[in-house]
Amino acid sequence: MPAWNEENSVAAVVADVYAALPGVSCLVVDDGSADNTARVAREAGAIVASLPFNLGVGGAMRLGFKYARAHGFQQVVQIDSDGQHSPSDAPRLLEALADADIVIGARFAGVGSYEARGPRRWAMRLLSAVISRVAGTRLTDTTSGFRACGPRAIRIFAENYPAEYLGDTIEALVIAARKGCRLVQVPVAMNARTAGVPSHNPVKAAVYLGRVTLSLVFALLRPPSSYQEKAA
Repeated sequence: MPAWNEENSVAAVVADVYAALPGVSCLVVDDGSADNTARVAREAGAIVASLPFNLGVGGAMRLGFKYARAHGFQQVVQIDSDGQHSPSDAPRLLEALADADIVIGARFAGVGSYEARGPRRWAMRLLSAVISRVAGTRLTDTTSGFRACGPRAIRIFAENYPAEYLGDTIEALVIAARKGCRLVQVPVAMNARTAGVPSHNPVKAAVYLGRVTLSLVFALLRPPSSYQEKAA
């Protein structure tokens, strides 16, 4: 769980994770928060790793994958700490890992009422179309931050998870597909944020579209040989 200034929501999400998946290890990566996110998460029962300054979701997730690899975990679920994802959906993502390396919790697959409009939705459709082609399967929500990863993806992401803006959603899937990982999706519903401030707003939608396009181009231009993967 990457977390940046989520002291008002992280405890409830940690509790929901333990309720949905009894016995799991819950790691909260405090991404340089200026509030009490780390303390609140630790009091809720989570393992907490604190970064000295904000690196963004990609940097937090790379640390999470390194932790998973170092401790021998074979499955990882990425879930937001703001309450938008339902931990009760996580078991379905884990079940789908039986036939896949990465399972995406898809918001635009017939479940729930989540909508994105204007340039932001156009960007999401562009990404889904291109990454579906790269992965050789139909994906409808490639910007979802709700994902499950198996052993192969953990090994790859521990070494290569992109820290750049949007890389955590876009380039990560391109990397995985080019390394031969099988990607699938499971329909999920999205909740409203329980606290905090959204990463984007309508005013920034056009800028988001431009950044998404550039990020996708750079991801596709990067040679696959530059990605590392340590042996199991």
